[in-house]
Amino acid sequence: MFEGQPKGLFALALANTGERFGYYTMLAVFALFLRANYGLSPALAGTIYSSFLMLVYFLPLIGGIMADKFGFGKMVTTGIIIMFGGYLLLSVPLGGDSVALVVMLVALLLIGLGTGLFKGNLQVMVGDLYNDSKYKDKRDAGFSIFYMAINIGALFAPTAAIKIKEYAEVSLGYSSNDAYHFSFAVACASLILSIAIYYMFRSTFRHTEGGTKKDAVKADASTEPELSKEETKQRIVALCLVFAVVIFFWMAFHQNGLSLTYFADEFTAQSAEGLQAMCFDVWNLVAVIFIVYALFSLFQSKTGKGKAISAVIICMALAFLCLQYDADGNVTVSAPIFQQFNPFYVVALTPVSMAIFGSLSARGKEPTAPRKIAYGMIVAAIAYALMAFSSFGLPMPQTEMGADGNPVAVHVADVTPNLLITVYLILTFGELLLSPMGISFVSKVAPPKYKGMMMGGWFVATAIGNQLVVVGGLLWGAVPLWVCWSVFLGVCLVAAIFMFAMMKRLESVC
Repeated sequence: MFEGQPKGLFALALANTGERFGYYTMLAVFALFLRANYGLSPALAGTIYSSFLMLVYFLPLIGGIMADKFGFGKMVTTGIIIMFGGYLLLSVPLGGDSVALVVMLVALLLIGLGTGLFKGNLQVMVGDLYNDSKYKDKRDAGFSIFYMAINIGALFAPTAAIKIKEYAEVSLGYSSNDAYHFSFAVACASLILSIAIYYMFRSTFRHTEGGTKKDAVKADASTEPELSKEETKQRIVALCLVFAVVIFFWMAFHQNGLSLTYFADEFTAQSAEGLQAMCFDVWNLVAVIFIVYALFSLFQSKTGKGKAISAVIICMALAFLCLQYDADGNVTVSAPIFQQFNPFYVVALTPVSMAIFGSLSARGKEPTAPRKIAYGMIVAAIAYALMAFSSFGLPMPQTEMGADGNPVAVHVADVTPNLLITVYLILTFGELLLSPMGISFVSKVAPPKYKGMMMGGWFVATAIGNQLVVVGGLLWGAVPLWVCWSVFLGVCLVAAIFMFAMMKRLESVC
């Protein structure tokens, strides 16, 4: 899995892991913070939440255009600095008045701008590592590893957000609303770690940074020959078709931070016991990840020593899980904690998906990237079909006035947590088919002169999808739950049908 990859991949992946940890720690509690701190309705909180996501994913287009002119490395560094300023503002507890709201919006603007300069350009640099002919066949696997690293940061984020908030409340005596800001401050520390990793291992990827004549010469020597105008047009059209489809995936997928979090908060049981309770301890999930990777190593290792080490790791992880099990144990289930399952599944399932596609590739049957994206849309539709079916008969969301005069969501049902755990599993299968493959497709198909812009285009599509996330907030409490989920089911199916209809054109540029 990791063999034969360029060294720069691991350095860039780790730098991204630090930044993503901070981002997802903030995002895990952000929607709930908006409602609790400012007394916003689900719809208005959803509008701010989705607009922020849109900003985060739209601005990489600007960052890509700037990087095509000034260099990817400069934009990555500048982006981290700007993001740091935004998270620093967000971490200051200013209360819930209009001034605090304005400061929060300024902080979101800075975070969005910094992410726009950082995120897309870092991924272009990853793609350029594979312009060397000896790494050509490792591109898809490399992006899967890179995507997995992102989710290692995201895996620990919900637990970090909750634990830090609890520490600020219980040990430091801060109010519930002010305690949220301590979760946001984590992002500042994670960015310091991210930039440190970037510069410590810069020598392994410096040739991809661009911005100098020396870099330009290296890039020209490794990239494909100049394309004709017609070939350039075909590639850009194919990419735009893919961009149009992924809009609807992200619209549905990023409900995990909005309507699915609302569902976890208002309709899901707030406690778990036995085996189910173990799912809500991130260290148990880490033990499962160790078992998965050690099993792959056990069967793939070519030496007895390697197999023995793998067997020991499996035994230790199983022993840890046995010690953790308490048949009578009961744990409190907080709504943000459900967001740990998606990154857990990504990290745990990445070697599985790579093994499956590796086997198919060896037999000449691996689906093309566009076909994988279409399959991902179908899988996402299945997830929302399950949510719709499971929501029949549930009451409408309800609110009541709190002691401070602000509306407070009411917990009205105790649906088993297994529903959301399963839904996140299905959505993750869809994500693994669509997201890393889509990014790899863009880096492979984009005309050399427009790589930064085309990677920015991928993020613009993601931005539009994230803006449409607001649909979940607008539907929440306005229609029965099964209707809300059916909307996302419908758009995913329509997008899949469109993708299959355009498949011949898309596969022609692969």
